[in-house]
Amino acid sequence: MAESSPVRFGILGCANIARKVSRAIALAPNATISAVGSRSIEKATAYAQENGYPSTTKIYGSYEAVLDDPEVDAVYVPLPTSLHVKWAVLAAQKKKHVLLEKPVALNVKELDVILEECESNGVQYMDATMWMHHPRTAKMKEFLSDSQRFGQLKSVHSTFAYLGDTEFLENNIRVKSDLDALGALGDAGWYSIRAILWTTDYELPKTVTALRDPEFNEAGVILSCGASLSWKDGRVATFYCSFLANMAMDIVASGSKGNLRVHDFVIPFKENVAPFYTVEDSWFGELAKSIHPAPSEQQVNTDLPQEALMVTEFSNLVGSIKGEGSKPEKRWPTISRKTQLVVDAVKASIEKGFEPVEIIY
Repeated sequence: MAESSPVRFGILGCANIARKVSRAIALAPNATISAVGSRSIEKATAYAQENGYPSTTKIYGSYEAVLDDPEVDAVYVPLPTSLHVKWAVLAAQKKKHVLLEKPVALNVKELDVILEECESNGVQYMDATMWMHHPRTAKMKEFLSDSQRFGQLKSVHSTFAYLGDTEFLENNIRVKSDLDALGALGDAGWYSIRAILWTTDYELPKTVTALRDPEFNEAGVILSCGASLSWKDGRVATFYCSFLANMAMDIVASGSKGNLRVHDFVIPFKENVAPFYTVEDSWFGELAKSIHPAPSEQQVNTDLPQEALMVTEFSNLVGSIKGEGSKPEKRWPTISRKTQLVVDAVKASIEKGFEPVEIIY
């Protein structure tokens, strides 16, 4: 594939999140939408028109047809989690690179089937955790890695919550036991778990213990939950995820010398600029009437939104595999699997009456 030749995407299904990723593909300099498939050709046609797909986009009345199209290089899979293993595996077998919506699987056993197929067929795998690709993320990592300013990581807490309305709590796929059985843990907890692992350079915790009193719907799907994670060197982390609380997207990392806070880590408040807050060497003022210094705000600008940067990075990897015979990048499957392992451990701890669960990689 010549460098100037964009990666041709096929979209499986007409999910709401695919609208955002479709726009990202249009914005990315090295990607284009080549095909879209739905179980109904009428639905796929309407979807392509509503979302301004290129006039050259092929419209199919099945997912299989997208995978069989020789002019599709990669597929974006925003289907319900219960369908991921089937369609991601088929995509890999048809030599299509896989950009997989999160949560990537119902458990690590399913994910391993997907990852093994991607590896044996030489295709790139990436999960669609968009905030990983924002330039702010790299800037925050610089601070966390600075032994003089942040010191050693001691604890991290992350929250991702949003308030589902009656329609959401009754009908959304995220609360259906046959479609997205992981509920808030898979949808929102995935982000907080990824955030925690990102702060530890993806070193897995020794144990994971779910917090008591998670909330479930009548079908037994998690609507809110939390967990504590501990490492053998004394680092600790907690997270809370919910469909029942006002929107919050926080990471608070405490180091021996400094702290980092971010309040919109999943989706920035603004698309083109994203803030985070750092402070070092904090102490009490006179008579403990104040603390100083106050945290300083760092602003990180970006020309492209984080989802377009994700598509660009994914397409760069696909381009080097197709054009230069490179091997697929292993970092993305590795961090995906580690995130899934912790998701699984939280679920197992809930099911075992909130006992600690050891992580075995």
